[in-house]
Amino acid sequence: MIILSIIAFSISTIPDLSLTTVKYLRFFEILSVIVFTIEYLLRIYIADRKLSFIFSLYGIIDLCAILPFYILRSVDLRSIRIFRLFRLFRVLKIFRYNNAIKRFILAIKLIKPELIVFGIAAFGLLYVASIGIYYFEHEVQPDVFASFFHCMWWAIVTLTTVGYGDSIPITVGGKIFTSIIMFIGLGIVAVPTGLIASALTRTINND
Repeated sequence: MIILSIIAFSISTIPDLSLTTVKYLRFFEILSVIVFTIEYLLRIYIADRKLSFIFSLYGIIDLCAILPFYILRSVDLRSIRIFRLFRLFRVLKIFRYNNAIKRFILAIKLIKPELIVFGIAAFGLLYVASIGIYYFEHEVQPDVFASFFHCMWWAIVTLTTVGYGDSIPITVGGKIFTSIIMFIGLGIVAVPTGLIASALTRTINND
């Protein structure tokens, strides 16, 4: 039901659907919400510690998946139902995947100090990049690089090597500065990837 609900939600985003398709999707949405609501209430009823379930991660996800249907029709959180699939790891007792998740969590714990230090350094670099491009480009492109926060968007997409192209430097200094930031951005992506890969290797070898 979760998978079908996610598929139905994805289809509903397609423009120019026929009225018949929209009708069937609407019917299925009502049916799925009824099923999920009954399941949610039953889980609360059979839970030994009801408040613990309500405020648990799965409890909050279950509630967010159905509550907007009844109250906030302008907020659509149907896509959040995909997170309910994680319960299958426990229900189906897929130990192999459980062990994989445990190894990943252990790997993150092993490199937690490094990730914190790297995160602080990355934030500092983001700030420097934002200020730098502001000084280079603000006078010649006051609409594009209007403020520090406009420049921060440019810094994020540049450091992550995404480069949407909606904010492009045109001065010589700005282009040189951008080139430097892009090379640094390659390291920004590579460092945490290497740390996590190394930690995962250690946890697997320890098994």
